[in-house]
Amino acid sequence: MFAVTLTYTAPLDRIDALLPEHVAWLDRHYATGALLASGRQVPRTGGVILARAVNRQALDAILAEDPFGRAGVAEYQVVEFTPTKAAPGLGALLEG
Repeated sequence: MFAVTLTYTAPLDRIDALLPEHVAWLDRHYATGALLASGRQVPRTGGVILARAVNRQALDAILAEDPFGRAGVAEYQVVEFTPTKAAPGLGALLEG
């Protein structure tokens, strides 16, 4: 599993202009099961994505499609981790 943080590198008006494409990209990858959760940072300086990908290479391929990255308006930091505990109702995160 991976935690991805996005940091915006452009003004919010450029981010907002790309937001519909970014949301469509998120939706495509939610449909495949690769993305589990996402949202804006507070304050709005970027975002956070919780992802389940086969491996880092597969995740990098997914991130390379993000309109924010393609337009150069966000940078990504990826942390891979193995979840070993989860709150009730989130046990599916522990499954391989």
